Amino acid sequence: MQAALVEFATHGFHNASLNRIIEAAGISKGSMYYYFDGKEDLYAYVAQLGLAGLFEQVGPLPDLGVSDAAAFWSVLGDYYLRLMRALVASPQLAALLRGWAAAAKSPESQSAQEELEQTSLPWIAQVLATGQSVGAVRDDVPPTLLIAVAMGMGQAMDVWLMSQQVDDDALPGLIGSLMSMIRGAVGPLTPAVDENRVRD
Repeated sequence: MQAALVEFATHGFHNASLNRIIEAAGISKGSMYYYFDGKEDLYAYVAQLGLAGLFEQVGPLPDLGVSDAAAFWSVLGDYYLRLMRALVASPQLAALLRGWAAAAKSPESQSAQEELEQTSLPWIAQVLATGQSVGAVRDDVPPTLLIAVAMGMGQAMDVWLMSQQVDDDALPGLIGSLMSMIRGAVGPLTPAVDENRVRD
């Protein structure tokens, strides 16, 4: 797995060589194909393993037993900051995950990505339900749409952050801005002023 991580991180998904991985790992080609169907399958497994290690390093998902909207967004922002700091401190994993979009076109990688998403769906649904209960998340659209928006924005943020050379001191401000964007998308609507009803 280490040999595969180094190869994918160094050369990207498309330019990575199974032969170099096999040579670096000191195994036979037959042994590699006994466990994996090909490069896409190996890449998906290494990505899943790396993400699992990252979440284990950061610690369990936060307890969202909060009483108000401000505390809800603060807890989420703190966890996301810890996660991104851990990722910045793992340059090989960050480089590997940057290639996820290129690899995700293959059936094996799509299956792995869907599996990761399905694993996180119950927690995301619970987070949004908790947010609704404290007035932090809007309740005028279907929950499935909220989940789709939150996951889509979260993935876009992750890809953008991993493509930047972000200084650790700048991370809190960036994460705060990015979380504010999600809050603006899924937070409750603020009452709009109907200009036609405003009297002089």
